[in-house]
Amino acid sequence: MSLTKVMNQPTFAESYERWLVPFLFRPWAEAMIEELKLSPGDRVLDVACGTGIVARVAEERLRGGGSVVGVDLNREMLAVARAVAPAIDWREGSADALPLQEGEKFDVVVCQQGLQFFPNQPAAVAQMRRALDEGGRLAVATWRSDDEIPFIRELRRVAERRLGVIEDRRHSLGDGSRLETLLIEAGFHEIRVRTVSLSMRFDIDAHFERLNAMALVGMSAAGKTMSDNERSQMVEAIASDSASVLKDYMVGSHITFELASNLATAQG
Repeated sequence: MSLTKVMNQPTFAESYERWLVPFLFRPWAEAMIEELKLSPGDRVLDVACGTGIVARVAEERLRGGGSVVGVDLNREMLAVARAVAPAIDWREGSADALPLQEGEKFDVVVCQQGLQFFPNQPAAVAQMRRALDEGGRLAVATWRSDDEIPFIRELRRVAERRLGVIEDRRHSLGDGSRLETLLIEAGFHEIRVRTVSLSMRFDIDAHFERLNAMALVGMSAAGKTMSDNERSQMVEAIASDSASVLKDYMVGSHITFELASNLATAQG
């Protein structure tokens, strides 16, 4: 199944793959995989893989000389992952109960921008530790607080004018010391947590403001009480309001801004 065909009537997962993965998530996936220095034969597990960009970058780097497994709880995300990269082993499952085969171990476990969403973060990190072979490597990325990211903070404030206070879960594990503590308590060692900043460059046609509005409405208390039609109307209104922010970040035909993330690495 081609992605082009899928995109005729896109679900959120398909829009995510088309508009967010190339401009946002692929650069971070490449930075994470580069940090890990994959070796031929490595077995890689991508936890909360979404549509699978980290797994796909890992597969590219391994060039068939290893194996890659992606796990996610969201069936729509996995459907897109399978359509884009059918050769990868995609599995449906929860991060706090990883769907591993008996005795299955990995040399590398990665989790890009997923840990902050898990309801039981200690259990999820313990599962990552369980999945690693002795001496295996871990990499986890979580966005820094949006108070440190002016573009994202300003877009949230635009949405809050219509929705009230929003707790943006995407940035809820911005404290690097909290991330480090989770890894220590799970038994990891040689832990290193640092802040990495990358310049993001979105094509104006990537609909970033609309996808961001969808996320903010979905995370708001007000959004949870709306009908589908009311939610759709609210997304469009916030996306329209966001134009005043976007114009301050336009360079030519692109939206450009700095985005910061924690990047934690450790050994099992």
